[in-house]
Amino acid sequence: MPVPEPRLLAWPPAASGLDAWARLRHLAAGALRTGRPLAIWREPGATTRLLVARSLEATYTGLPPALDDRAPAGFAFFPFRDSDHNPALFLPADVQYDVAEPAALSISWAARELVPNIAAWLALPPLPELAWHYSTQPAPAAATEAQYTQLVRTGVAAIEARAVVKVVSSRAARRLLPAGFDPLAAFQELSQRYERAFVSLVSVPGVGTWLGASPEVLAEVTAGGLFHTMALAGTQPLLPDVRPQDAIWRQKEIEEQALVSRYIVNCFKQLRLREYQETGPRTTVAGQLLHLRTDFEVDLKNVPTPASLGTDMLRLLHPTSAVGGMPRVAALEFLRQHEGYDRAYYSGFLGPVNVAAPGVARLFVNLRCLQLRATEAILYAGTGLTVDSDPAREWQETEYKMQTIAAILH
Repeated sequence: MPVPEPRLLAWPPAASGLDAWARLRHLAAGALRTGRPLAIWREPGATTRLLVARSLEATYTGLPPALDDRAPAGFAFFPFRDSDHNPALFLPADVQYDVAEPAALSISWAARELVPNIAAWLALPPLPELAWHYSTQPAPAAATEAQYTQLVRTGVAAIEARAVVKVVSSRAARRLLPAGFDPLAAFQELSQRYERAFVSLVSVPGVGTWLGASPEVLAEVTAGGLFHTMALAGTQPLLPDVRPQDAIWRQKEIEEQALVSRYIVNCFKQLRLREYQETGPRTTVAGQLLHLRTDFEVDLKNVPTPASLGTDMLRLLHPTSAVGGMPRVAALEFLRQHEGYDRAYYSGFLGPVNVAAPGVARLFVNLRCLQLRATEAILYAGTGLTVDSDPAREWQETEYKMQTIAAILH
């Protein structure tokens, strides 16, 4: 017997006085109050969406369902490394809401019992503060400048010894939250500040709440049947008197970006994929930073098994050399031994699969992000190391990157 299509529910009369953002806030409050996972996001050039999963038990684990139109709709939220306390999650799209269509929301047939709950959520008085989910794990250690520069020296020494070709070191920093900090308001501010970023707010029981504005696509399948990924590496501040196209890059950053591009091409070779389009490298703007970017595109019509390409590439790409290093196994082992903290979902990936339309997916690397705690925010940033890396410059690069998300902690 075929499963019925998701049904469309009109807003109850009690919610008729709410604007689109107030309705989103009521839905988020109801989901959080009843212990349900949720994701709120805005893709570049699109409108804000909210997704609620009916329960944590309803989430999938492992790789997201195949990136094709036969897969269920949902939101992927994956850690840097899968573990018992950082599970790989796929939140099914049991409840969907788009602020561009404020008069209705979509409820999957499997979650039809939520209809009375949603009517009650929308009828409740507005809540000044929402009960966001917090991680049950201890907060990560924050590296001092001396500790991080020593990590960089250790990484450079490993490269010189040819234990690794490249390694991406990172650190965490802890900042007190300002009084009355509102994650939803911060999400809106990030969306306004960074129009070309993927802005997200994800909250899952036991896992915690993460807020970010990522500039980097990991894997994308478009409605036109194209697979897209990118190599994004190299960083410098965007200066007011310099046009992006006039930026001058050091050999270190050019080499770093070339290594990431080479990694992607090697993934294509492993799948015996020869027909792809490579564009770049070129300078791109991400907030107040500049990066070197190369885009890779594959027409799925020219692939013998298009249905599996997205998932196969995802398996090979994550974690990319832009967040881990290369060779992958050696670089990840170096980080396990020397980095000194658990990245959790920083430098993992996240994004919608089959939500906008069947067969359409956009997964982003979870960069320029923070983890929310009850009274503080944990910020994350990393830098790609090569044999020419200077420890003081690498520390400063992490400072620049953290400012992207720290700007909302006012």
